[in-house]
Formats: sequence, C-alpha cells, structure tokens
Amino acid sequence: MSLHAVRPKILGFISEDASAWLVAGLALVAGTLLTSLLAVGTSEMYQRQLRQRFELLAGERFSRIEERFQDQAQRLDGLRRFFVYSDDITRNEYDGYAGPLLLRTQAYSWSPRVLQAQRGDFERDARAQGDADFAIRELDSHGNLVPAPERAEYYPVLYTQSQTHRKLPLGFDIASQEPRRLTLASALASGSLAVSPPINLVGVDPQYARGVLMVAPVLAPDGKGPVKGFVMAVISLRQLMADGLPSQSDDNLNVRILDLSTEGSHEVLFESAEAPAESPLAATHLLRLADRDYQLDIRPSTAFMQANQGSAVNMVVMLGGLLSMLLSALLYSLVSQRQRAQRLVEQRTSQLRASEQALRGTHNQLRSVLNAATQVAIIATDLRGIITTFNAGAELMLGYTANEVVGHLTLQDLHLHQELQARARTLSHYYERDIPLAQAMLVETPGEGAQEAREWTLVRRDGTFLAVNMLATTVLDEQAQWIGHLAICIDITERKRVHEALAARDRLLEKLSAEVPGGIFQLRLDGNGTASFTYSSKGLRDIYELDLELLHEDARVVFQRIHPEDQERVLLSIRLSADQLSPWREEYRVQLPTRGLRWVRGEATPEPLSEGGTLWHGYLTDISDLKRVEEELRALSVTDALTGIHNRRYFQERLKSELDRAQRDRLHLSVIMLDIDHFKRINDQHGHAVGDRVLQGICQQISHRLRRTDVFCRLGGEEFMVLCPGSDALQAYTLASELWSGLRATSIDGVGVVTASFGVACWRPDEGADALLLRADSGVYAAKQGGRDRVEPELA
Repeated sequence: MSLHAVRPKILGFISEDASAWLVAGLALVAGTLLTSLLAVGTSEMYQRQLRQRFELLAGERFSRIEERFQDQAQRLDGLRRFFVYSDDITRNEYDGYAGPLLLRTQAYSWSPRVLQAQRGDFERDARAQGDADFAIRELDSHGNLVPAPERAEYYPVLYTQSQTHRKLPLGFDIASQEPRRLTLASALASGSLAVSPPINLVGVDPQYARGVLMVAPVLAPDGKGPVKGFVMAVISLRQLMADGLPSQSDDNLNVRILDLSTEGSHEVLFESAEAPAESPLAATHLLRLADRDYQLDIRPSTAFMQANQGSAVNMVVMLGGLLSMLLSALLYSLVSQRQRAQRLVEQRTSQLRASEQALRGTHNQLRSVLNAATQVAIIATDLRGIITTFNAGAELMLGYTANEVVGHLTLQDLHLHQELQARARTLSHYYERDIPLAQAMLVETPGEGAQEAREWTLVRRDGTFLAVNMLATTVLDEQAQWIGHLAICIDITERKRVHEALAARDRLLEKLSAEVPGGIFQLRLDGNGTASFTYSSKGLRDIYELDLELLHEDARVVFQRIHPEDQERVLLSIRLSADQLSPWREEYRVQLPTRGLRWVRGEATPEPLSEGGTLWHGYLTDISDLKRVEEELRALSVTDALTGIHNRRYFQERLKSELDRAQRDRLHLSVIMLDIDHFKRINDQHGHAVGDRVLQGICQQISHRLRRTDVFCRLGGEEFMVLCPGSDALQAYTLASELWSGLRATSIDGVGVVTASFGVACWRPDEGADALLLRADSGVYAAKQGGRDRVEPELA
C-alpha cells in the first residue's frame, strides 16, 4: 500500500516546488563527482593488480631457475658419489650412468689425477680402451689442442658424455688453464662443489660456448688420502635458461643473470632476447650455484605490458558521464511529471468529497453483508482512521459491540501500542520522515507486497491480547478514488501455538545433532535419479566444507568432494543399498579445499518411498585421526626396529603379491639372500653394540645401491633378503655382485671390512614361495661352504 499522506522531499532535502532543472543539475554534479572518485580508485586498483601479476610471474620464473641450479648441483654430486663408492669404472659403466643425467647440461666429464711418472702408462691404457689418438693435451694460443708439456700432475678428460655432435676434447688437461686450475683448487680446498668464472667452453657448439664449469673432487669414502680426480659438469647458461621456458614471442619477462663473484664489473651471463619495457616494475633475486653467487634481474617485457593494458579508467569515465546525463534527464522528467500529478490530485480531491455522500448510502448494505462473516473480523475506517464498520466477527473476537466502536475508536486504538511504535520507527527510518502511529499499520515498504497479510497483536475489551493476520487494503469509490481503509483480521492464536511447538522441536533437534560427532543427515534419492539432502546437521558442513543450502538443493556436490579413486565404489554401494534396501556402510576419502585429504565413515538405513525412490537416515563422521593411527601401527609392524628396513612380515606379504603378479603377467622375479660372515665373532670380540652398528652400516650401504622397486628386508639376526621384481637370474646375479663388491670396498669403524655370502634364485613358473626361498638359502649355504665372501649364482 502506498503512503499518500507522507510526502518526502526530493532527494531528501529539496522542496517539491523546486524547479525540475535544479534537480537535474544537482544530479549531474553529483554524478560527475562520483565518476571522478571511481576513476581514481579504478586507476589505483589497476596498478596494484599489474604489480601483483608481475610479482607472481617473476616469483614463478625465479623458482624454476633456482630449481634448475639446484638440480645441476645434485646431479654432479650424484656422479661424484658414483666414483667415490666404485672402483675401476669402465667407459661403458660411466656412459650408462652419466648419459641419463644430461638434462640442460652440455657435458659430464671425468678427469683422474695423473702424475708425471704415470703419464706414459696412462696414455697407453687410454688408447687401448678404444681412443687411438688419446694424449694429454692443452689449448694453444689459437684454441687448438696440442700435447701438454711436462708438469708435476695432470687432470686430463678421460670419460665424457655430451649433447653435442662435435669431437669430444678427450685428453684435455683441465689444470692447463688458470681459471680452470683455480676452480679445481677451490673445490679441493673445500672438499665440495666449485664453479668456475665465466669461460669459453671446449668442444661445445659455438652458440653455447660461453658458460661455466662446475667441478667436484673425488676422494676416498672416508674423505682422507689424495684426490682421485674430478667430475665436471659443463654448463651453458644460455641452454640452462632457455630450455623449457617460453619462446621469445610468448615470453612476458626479460631475464638477465649477472655473475656477482667476478671482481669489478659483473659479467652478464644470460639475457632474454625480449627487450624490457619502460616500466618501474622490477624484481631482483640472489641465486647460488655451489660456491658462486649470481644475480637474477627480472623486468616485464613489452608483451607483458601489452597483455595487461587497462582501459577500465576510460570505461569508468565514459560510462559514469553517460549515466550521470541519463540520470539528470530521468530526474527532470520524473519531477516535472510529479508536480503535474500533484495539481491533478488537488483537483480530484474536491470531486471525491462530492462522491462521499453517495458512498454512505451503500455503506449500510455493505454492513449487513459483513456481519454475516462471524469467523473473520472486518473493520473499515475513513481517511482519518475512524472506524466506520465493525462486523459481528469483530465483536466476537474483540468483545466490543459495534455501537461502542463505530465513530468513537480508531483502528490504532485496537492495536498493541508498543507494536505500533516499533513499526512506526522502522518505517520512519526507511522513509527518513516521521510516520504517525495511525498510518504505521497501513504503510508498507517497497519490498513488501501490497496485498500481503501482516501479523499484528490486537487488544480485546477485557485487556487480553489476540494474535491475528491482518490484511489492510484501500477502499475506492466508483472513480477509483481513495476514501478509506478496510482491514480483514483472522485469529491465528492456535496456529502460532503449533508453530512455536514446531520451532521448539527444531531447536531441540539442532542442539542434539550439534552434540553428535560428525553429521546427521536424511538423503532422498528419487526415481528419476535426483538426489538431495532433505535434512543435514551442521556437522556435514565441516565434513564436506559445503554450505548446507547447496546440500539441500543437490546432493551431487558431495560426490564431487569424494576422492576420484573412491567415487565409483561409494556410488555403487549407494545403488546396492537402494536396490536391496540393505544398510549402507562405507569408509572413503574426501578432498577438501581447506583441510585437504580426509577420511570419512558413513552409516545409514534406507526405506522405500511410496512415490518411488529411497530415503536414508544416517550419520557421517571424520575418522582421519583413526586412519592415521592405523597407518602408523601398520608401518611399525612391518619395519625392523634396529636397521630401519622392512622386516620378515613385510617381506612375506610383498613376496606373495609379487609372486601372484609374476604368475599372472608372466614376469621375471628374483631374490638375493645374504648372510654376514663371522657375525658371531664380531659380537664376541667387539660387543653387541658394535654388532648392531655393523648391521646398520651394511643396511645403509646396500640400500643406496638398490633400485626403487627392489625390496630390502631383514629376515632375522644377520640374514637379509632382497626381492627384485622384474629381474631375471643374470640381472639378480649382477646386482648381488655389485652389493658384494660394495661391502668389500667399505670399512666400518672399529671393525674393518665386513663381508657376506650371497645366494641368488630366480622364480620359475608355478613355483611356490617356499621353494624359491629354499633355493636362495641353498645358494648361501653353498657360498659358506665355498669359503664365504662370495656370490653363488642360481643353482640348477
């Protein structure tokens, strides 16, 4: 219902008699000011977003480059350990190990230490290995390799693996040039990796010829004694930076690397082909490769600035100006029309007064009709609010007679005063004008429907209260002119009591469900496949990190949270429960945006619906902590407490599964059994503490030499077993020989070299686990009988 008696000013402070041009001008000025503020804010926001995009892109590029630097150091250190723990490495063994390491590296080389007295024998041995032209050489002034003069010691390149197709510089003495010799000395002094200053690389494609040399000394396993030689990585900064990164046409960043370890001006080792844009945006990071520092400068490229051009400011100014002009025109039209309408209203008021007398003639007829409605209170008022009609239903509800009310009381007098005051304050705040109490029950805000009933409290004649739903409408004459109001009231006392009881029940249910761990739910699955949670406690919001309103609309959002590996199993169990009406019980994983991977257990009881479909009542609870404890107990049950490797129980489980897989897919499978020689003598001479240290050291030594797929277990005492999936008898024997030689080359403090006897057995089709282990044990026994400290091949 519109409020005709309340006439607020235009825009809250302009009189309705003001010129329409004045209103339009004020709106245009306000719109211009607001547009200016929005333009300034939009410009600042664009600059912040541009910097955030650049910092995110620069941080990602730095992380990738830093990862590549660290990867180069790790690969060279792995090659160094290969030489430290191995003896007499052949060219084929070196190529097999170093070849897979060539990733963004020009070459990996091995330079042994050769004394002057050993030069002749060394060159002859190298030529005998296949390089007929091998000689210890150095670079002359023209960059050609020539025989090196006599020196106290040499470090010639003996083995090398390279990505280039150019002739490899075998025999080149690394110590023949000052920058390389100083790098070798630095690495030897620190005992770890060292990087040369920028140098011209030998035997590298010209486009990658400028780079650095990273070297690592190869010493004895205990770090004592003279250096055996050096392993080297030939690194071109251009290749290291360019491989795998965006091409010049697609790169949004200009990247430059400076060598900070050089004295004076720092040499630029690499710079992107894409020129930097004119922008204050820049990022600088410090990179470290072994013992050398580099500075990484990152600036946005022209492509970056073009891709992030902002036109939002111009758009805001254009749209803001257009909207301001449209608003001014609209206000001018509305104000001028309103002023014309007010003049028409004044003209019609006089006409309404004339028709009021005619309306009173029909009022008595209407009263008789209204009195027939005894279950509904019908009350009519004039424009002043004075009650003019009070039917029999109103008399029964309120205890007044029509003579006591008509012409004496207003509709306001029948309402609870405090309730009217609260409603008047709400309306006054909304309209920014004082709303009289007499109009508070008749005025609605634009968000409310004009024909909607509102709940009110009326006061009976005896002072008691009556809750009613009151629908207030305007009364119009035959010319559709407003002449009064009509209120229709229905007693809702009993309905309110029922609603309050239902609300109390809902509150109790919420309190009970809040105390239950996890969440309680009611899931409905209709015959057409539509699923929804008709009820869900607040616990489900924590379990799935989903808003409860989404669950009520569509249950499919829950299945999107279930781990992909568990989805099919859970859906199948739900369909099976619906088909058989059997209880549903499942444990599955969910992937949550905040808490990550969690375990959930659910139980529910189904019941059929009369119109088809199934309804489940059940609960869900988070069992992640329980699962974590189970995993920890599982890990403890399959781990040997002394050595940290797997125990007999784990070996038996893996052996069974691998035998099943080998039998099913016809794959190779081998086992290696080893028994430490004279272990009882070690315990008797040195004590059990030393014996335990021997077991731990041997396990550590063997673990480093196994593949990731091999399973290393302790059967008990000094007996160990290696399970080799996919390995035939020859491959298992080769691995056992490597483990045997590794043990013989390693000395344990306080004990010396500890040896072991090895037995090898390869699985035969349709053979059981006991027979396979018996053949491996027979091999160990044969090795013991043959003098110990040996590898016994598979017995026929």
